[in-house]
Formats: sequence, structure tokens, C-alpha cells
Amino acid sequence: MKNYDVTIIGGGPGGYVAAIRASQLGKKVALVEREHLGGICLNWGCIPTKSLLKNAEVLELITNSKKYGIEIESFKINWATVIKRSRNIASRMGKGIQFLMKKNNIEVFDGYGKILNKNTVQVVNENNIEKLESDNIIISTGASPNFFKGMEPNGKNVLTYKDALVIDKAPKHIVIIGAGAIGIEFAYFFNTFGAKVTVIEAQNHILPNEDEDVSKELEKIFTSKKIDIKTKTIVKKITDNGKKVKVNLENEIVECDKVLVAVGVKPNSNNIGLNKNKIETEKGWIKTNNFMQTNIKNIYAIGDVSGAPWLAHVASAEAIKAVEHMFGKAPKPMAYDNIPGCTYCHPEVASVGLTEKQATEKGYQINVGKFPMRALGKAVAIGQTEGFVKIIYDKKYGELLGCHIIGANATDLISEISLSRDLETTYNEILNSVHPHPTLSEAIMEATADAIGEAIHI
Repeated sequence: MKNYDVTIIGGGPGGYVAAIRASQLGKKVALVEREHLGGICLNWGCIPTKSLLKNAEVLELITNSKKYGIEIESFKINWATVIKRSRNIASRMGKGIQFLMKKNNIEVFDGYGKILNKNTVQVVNENNIEKLESDNIIISTGASPNFFKGMEPNGKNVLTYKDALVIDKAPKHIVIIGAGAIGIEFAYFFNTFGAKVTVIEAQNHILPNEDEDVSKELEKIFTSKKIDIKTKTIVKKITDNGKKVKVNLENEIVECDKVLVAVGVKPNSNNIGLNKNKIETEKGWIKTNNFMQTNIKNIYAIGDVSGAPWLAHVASAEAIKAVEHMFGKAPKPMAYDNIPGCTYCHPEVASVGLTEKQATEKGYQINVGKFPMRALGKAVAIGQTEGFVKIIYDKKYGELLGCHIIGANATDLISEISLSRDLETTYNEILNSVHPHPTLSEAIMEATADAIGEAIHI
């Protein structure tokens, strides 16, 4: 039986990062992965979806090229190549993770990992059953697409996001159930490639976790793109006869050829030995402290399986915290009040910190600044003037409470705010930090100036 300092179950953005960090600390590491290194993020999530969205952005640029003085008389779409490019990029990135495992002397076991006791992990594959002895265990098994009764995916006409990534042709009409980041990104993608898109969301607005002003702005932009948005709407059931799909709502039936179910995720926590070893869970999500330690001292859980927020960058951050705590490096505990959220539609959406509503509910007296992209020289120059930056400060001390961006490159711009909040920045530091001109980052400075009544360009 092989012995390790730590055995990690799951090789996604939490698991493989944990493995590398443990190796850097001089530990003997085993990584168990039943499918592909890189997990959902690299193979079926973050990376391949962004590849498809870039294809959509290029198509959108071509169809609007006339406004840049470039007239493209004809072009054609090769759908097979669109999908193949996405899959090739995922494969390439996966090979990169394999290289990192070899570089860091991490032993990778292909198979299904199960905890037999607090120091033993069993690995099962079609050829072998093996037991690994380990001083510590990290669970990083992720999550899977969720669905409600009556809307079960079948892989043909009722799809999960995995199915949508390899769909053999663009649908004529697709209904997307759920208007979180996954649903909205696919809505933009399919709409750009000519599909009729209907988005159905039970809550009051699309991207319901975002600041309401941002959600309303994106609704307006999507509506202008002919995307049909139905909010405050419940799906009762889906009926698929093999050729057409009927989505039964409370007051109408929507007929289409494909449905994408994007209503959240459920934990991959069954049959991995949690109950037998009395590892505490809540509705299947593994409970941890702020160092990702479970109630069993030498067993940690990171990433999606330990609960919200279900984001790859959170999994990676938790991985490093867990490993450093495990081996006595005294890291700071995980804090979830400064995690950026990103949606990669066009225009992009990104946010960090409190929304205006949340800040008010917490009792803050606030100053809110807003700067439209249409007033920004760089945005006008590149022809991407949709959206705005909205920034929220505490009126009493000037503390930066939150920022919400909809516009070009929003997902890159938000990092300035994350860093600023981590440094407990006030509006003074933002205003006194000279932002280069012309750049999109000037919108953050301008919104800050607006918050204190010193705006120059609006």
C-alpha cells in the first residue's frame, strides 16, 4: 500500500492547485481523478465556453464591420469548426495540467476515489482496485448540473451545459431555463449565431445576484438583440416528442427545438464515504471552517462540493488555504466578501462587494457613483459604448463597498476593485491613482468622482 502526505480526490481547479501547492511545500502527493484533469472548469466550463463566446464575438464584429469602414460582402459559418475549436482548446489545456503534474512529481491515479477511513482512499477503475494511505485527505469532487422534476435533461433536445458545448448544429429556437451566468452566456452565444432565444427566469431579473441596475441594463441590451426574456416565470414541465419540445409555463406553452436547463448545481458528494466516516454535510454540501477543514481534523473539502460560491477561482483560492493550513503555514482564513463574479456575455458583466441594496440593508449611508461607457473616449474609439460602471462608497469613512460593471472588458477591470477592497481603499486612493488615458479603466475613476460630486466628464 502506497503512503502519502496528502491524497486529493478530484483534479479540477481546486484539486490540481492543491496538489501543486502541497508539492511546493515538499510533500508527497497523490491526486485521484476519474475523468479528465482540469475538471469541469477546464473541460466543460470556463475554458471551452469562453472559446465559444470568442467565436460569437468575432461573428458579431464581422456582422457590424461596416461601421468601422470595412465592408465584408460574404462569409459563411462552419459550425463544426466552431465546436471543434472549443474542444481543441480544452484538450490543449488538459495536456498542460498533465505536464504540471509531472513537473511537480505528483502521482496521478485514474479512477473513482472513495474514503474508507480518515487515512485511506480507495481508487477504483475498470482494471484495478487500489488503496492509498495518507496522513491527510482533500475532497475536491465538484458539482453537477441540477434540474427540477419535470425538466430532466435527455441529452438530445433537453440539454445540460455539457450537451450544449458539443451540439451538432445551431438550434432554430432554444429556450434557456435559468438566467444566471451559464444561461446568459449561452443566450448571447446562440443569439449571435442566429438562433431565436427565449430566456426564462423565476426571479425578478436576469442575473439575479447582480446589482439591479446592471440586471436591468443587460435586459434592455438583450431585448434589443431580439432575445425574448421572461422573468418572474415558472416552468411547470417540459415535453419532448423527439422532434419538438414544449415548455409548459404557468400561462402559456413555448414550442422550440432545444431546451437548455441551467438552474444551478448539486454536489458530487454521494458514494465517496462521507456518511461512513461521519463527515458533516448540509443538503449534500460538505461543511468546513474558514480553512476548509471538515469536522474530521485531517480531512478538508474545497471547491464546489463545499458549497457556494461555485466559482473556479474560489476553488483555487480554497485549495491554497487548505494546504497551507494543513501543513502549518498559518494562512489567513478564507473570506467570501471580496470574491469577484463574472459573466462573459457581450457586453461583459463583473462585480465585487455589496450591491446598492445590500449596502443599504446593512445600514450604511452611501455615496453611489455611475459613469456611462458612452462618455468614455476609449469605449467610443473601439465602438463598445454599452453599459456603465457603478461604484458604492460608505459616506462616513469613504470605504469602497462594492463595484458593478457592465461593458467591454468588465471581467478584467474588476480586479482593480478586488485589490482596492483588500487594501481597504477609500475613494481618495482611487482618485489619486492616475489612470492612463485612453483606457476603459478610467470609467472606475470617473464613477468614483461622480460618487463625491466631482465628476469631470459627465
